[in-house]
Amino acid sequence: MKNNLIAYIFILFVIGLIGFAVYKIYYEEVELPMQTTMESVQEEEKIDTNLRIPIAGFDSINPIISHNQNIQDITRLVYEPLLKINENNQVELCLAKEWSKVSGNVYLIKLKENVKWHDNIPFEARDVHFTIDRLKNDAASSIYAWNVQHIIGVEVIDTYTIKFTLDGEVPFFEYNLTFPIMASHYYENQDFMTTTKNKNPVGTGQFKAIETADTITLKKNREWWNIEKEDCKLETIILNKYANMGEVYNAFKIGNIDLLTTSNINTEGNIGTIGFQTKEYRGRELDYIAFNTTHPVLQNVEVRKAIQAAIDKQNMVASVYNNKYYITNFPIEGTSDLYNPEKIQYEYNPDRAKAFLVENGWEYKYKQWQKVQNYRTQKINLNLVVKASNENRVRVAEMIETQLEAIGMKINVIKASDSQYQNYLKNKNYDMILTGIYLPYGPDLTTYFSAGNLANYTNEELIALTNEVKNITNYDTLKEKYTRIQEIYNDQIPYVFLYTNKEILIYSQKLVGNVNPYRYNVFNNITTWYRQ
Repeated sequence: MKNNLIAYIFILFVIGLIGFAVYKIYYEEVELPMQTTMESVQEEEKIDTNLRIPIAGFDSINPIISHNQNIQDITRLVYEPLLKINENNQVELCLAKEWSKVSGNVYLIKLKENVKWHDNIPFEARDVHFTIDRLKNDAASSIYAWNVQHIIGVEVIDTYTIKFTLDGEVPFFEYNLTFPIMASHYYENQDFMTTTKNKNPVGTGQFKAIETADTITLKKNREWWNIEKEDCKLETIILNKYANMGEVYNAFKIGNIDLLTTSNINTEGNIGTIGFQTKEYRGRELDYIAFNTTHPVLQNVEVRKAIQAAIDKQNMVASVYNNKYYITNFPIEGTSDLYNPEKIQYEYNPDRAKAFLVENGWEYKYKQWQKVQNYRTQKINLNLVVKASNENRVRVAEMIETQLEAIGMKINVIKASDSQYQNYLKNKNYDMILTGIYLPYGPDLTTYFSAGNLANYTNEELIALTNEVKNITNYDTLKEKYTRIQEIYNDQIPYVFLYTNKEILIYSQKLVGNVNPYRYNVFNNITTWYRQ
C-alpha cells in the first residue's frame, strides 16, 4: 500500500514536470513573441509632432514686409486674414464674422469677438485699420499692397465693425480681403519696417513664431480661437533658414527637412525621382495668345478657331516645360467650380483646323489660304509677337509658327525687345501676341472682355455679363452666368489660353496625413499632419 502511494506521488511529480515544461515552452516561444509584437505596434503608433520646413533667402517673418513666397505660405499659420479662400476658390469667413457689400464701392465687415492675439490682447477693428495704413504707407512695396490699392477710406464703426470705401466698383473685391492682419498695439511707438519686434511678432493664428539666428520656431497656440474645430497634431514647426534652393535640395536629400515647395520644372536633377512623395497643384502664371480681332483676317472667327485647333498644347508643355505645366483652356479652369468643361471645346486637330477654313469659303491656292471678301482677296499671313528675353515663350512661339505653317498658314514670329514688347501691348498694334498674366484669386474676367482688352474684342452680352456677375451673391446664379460667358467665349475664341504653371509640394515618406495643397493654401489640412 505504501509502495502504491509512493508510485502515485511519483506519477504526479512527473506530470507536474511535464506541465511545467509545456508552460515554459509556450511562454518563451508564444507569449514572448506576442509581447514583442505588441511592443512593435506601440512603437509604430508613436508619432513625431515636430515638422521641419525650409526657407531659402529669408528676409523677414513679418509677411507684410517679406517678399519671399515661402514666407507668405508659412505665415498663414501665424497670421490670419478677414476672409480666406477654400479649395473651390470661394471666399470663407476667417477673422470676419460676416461681410456685406453696402453699395457698389462700400463694404461693411463685422469681426469675430472671441479672437485674441498671441499675447492675449483682444483682436479689434483698430488692428484692421492699422494694417491697411501700413500697406498704403510704410509697406507700399508689399505684395499685399495690391489688395488695398482701391481702398480710399477706412472707418472704424465700433470695436468689431469696420467700413471700407473704394475708389470705384471693384469686381469681387472680397477676394482682396485675404491679407494678413497685424497687431496695432504690438507696434505702438515702433518703426513698423525696422523694429526688432518683427523677429517675434504676434498673430492670431494656430501657431506662435519665435525667431533665432538660424531657425524660426512655430509653437502650437493652445489658446487659438478655432482650436476646438481644428486642433492640430503638430506641436512645433521648425523653419530652417538656407541661403538658396540648392542648399534646400541637399537638406531634403539627407533628411534634414520634411518638405519643400517648388515650381522648378527640373526638380529631378536636384533630388532624383525616388524616396519621397509629391502633390502637384496649379500655380497662378497663365500664358495665352491674344488675337487682334479688328485685324482684317483675324476678325473672321473661323480663322481664330482654325488657329486654336492647329495648336498642339500638349506638345509644347512636354517639349518646353517638361510636362510641369497644366494645359489650360480658360482662366478659371482647375481652380473654381465656376468652370464648366462641357462648354469649352478644345481639341488639337489639324484636319479640323483646315475644315474650319474650307467651310467658311477659304481656299488653299498657290501654297496659301485665300478668300475673296468684298471684292478683295484676303490671305492668311500673320505676325506673332513674343518678348525676346523670355526664352521659353520664344520656343513656344516658334512651335506655334511650325504648327500653323503645317496647315498652310504663313506666320512670322517677331521677337521684340522688352521696350518694343511693352509698346505692342500698349498700342495693340499686333496681329497676335504671346503674353501672360498673374492670375488673381477671384474669378474676375473683365481683363479679357471689358473695354480696352488685349484682343480689341467687343461683345455687348459679354460686357453685360461681366458687369452683372460682380454683384451676384447667389452661387447657383453665378454659375449660370459663368456658363453663359464660357459659351460665348467658345463660340468666338478671342484668345487661345495655353497653360498654367505647376507648383509641387515634395514631402518625406515619413510625413503622414491628408496632404492636399492648393494655390492659396499650401498647408491645407495641416491639422492632420504628423511625422512617423
